[in-house]
Amino acid sequence: MKSLSKCNIATYICLFLLLPLGVFSLRTLLSDPCDPSNELDPQALRADQITVLINGYSESRIPLLQTIAATYSASPLVSSVLVLWGNPSTPPQTLAHLAHNLSLSSFGMATITLVRQPSSSLNDRFLPRSSIRTQAVLICDDDVEVDRKSFDFAFQIWRLNPNRLVGLFIRSHDLDLLSRKWIYTVHPDKYSIVLTKFMILKSQYLFEYSCKGGPNMSKMRRIVDQMQNCEDILMNFVVADRTNAGPILVGADKVRDWGDARNEDNKQGLGLKDAGGSKVTAAGLSSRKREHRKRRGQCITEFHKLLGRMPLRYNYGKIVNSVGEQGLCMKGGKLVFCDRYQ
Repeated sequence: MKSLSKCNIATYICLFLLLPLGVFSLRTLLSDPCDPSNELDPQALRADQITVLINGYSESRIPLLQTIAATYSASPLVSSVLVLWGNPSTPPQTLAHLAHNLSLSSFGMATITLVRQPSSSLNDRFLPRSSIRTQAVLICDDDVEVDRKSFDFAFQIWRLNPNRLVGLFIRSHDLDLLSRKWIYTVHPDKYSIVLTKFMILKSQYLFEYSCKGGPNMSKMRRIVDQMQNCEDILMNFVVADRTNAGPILVGADKVRDWGDARNEDNKQGLGLKDAGGSKVTAAGLSSRKREHRKRRGQCITEFHKLLGRMPLRYNYGKIVNSVGEQGLCMKGGKLVFCDRYQ
């Protein structure tokens, strides 16, 4: 028999052998995630903490991903952090190294677990997981840094509105009267879609998205796979259809979206780099902006056709964690808000 000195056998077996016991979790979906037994009883779930699900795909973002995961794990509000790796072409050695570093960066009580997704499907972000023991989950990206105060406040608002989607990044749907098609856009005074850059939702919605809704919901999930996009829009459809209410936008103090194309200096051809010197911006699927809005508008149109109704509802304004003085006073030769000198 030839020596097994290299990882020339099944990837999952190699990963298991490469890593210390307990550092890396391989959730290989041996059973059907939509088995009724996986639909957790809300009464058995913690209401005072949240599970964080970070979507990982690009190897160039790994240093930033590690920082984001460590920040969440240090919060007493976080029960656990799951890094959902969705890139099937990532070498096992790279994942082994990432898993080791994540284990070292877990500073708080919350463990950080690296989970290799069963496929590259964006629908897998919403798979129900038996390890989730909280009523709330945070779905977020590997290129969005949120300060502690804003995260705590967003979770506080969700606890007051547990049936709604709560987030920091919003968009809107609208109807193009000429083409009689739905479009994906931004309105200055209203919104109807919260993005998975940072989305807090009830953990039961994972089961509803992945396992319920019948044949039409299955067709809508297939559209997500075909488009390689729109999983966030579909979750907004699911929740709005259940609640007949729009999402809630929360004001944030310091949020850094490294994946936003507006970070780039296109004239000089420079891309942003994270603390480790790795290029962060151009790797994301949605960085291909030419067709991005058009494709997402197509998703809204197709979801509407299959569902037979438009469930998305508009909301207005955002909730902020404090209300400051609007009046200006002259201090030191400058006009400043009066409440700075109470």
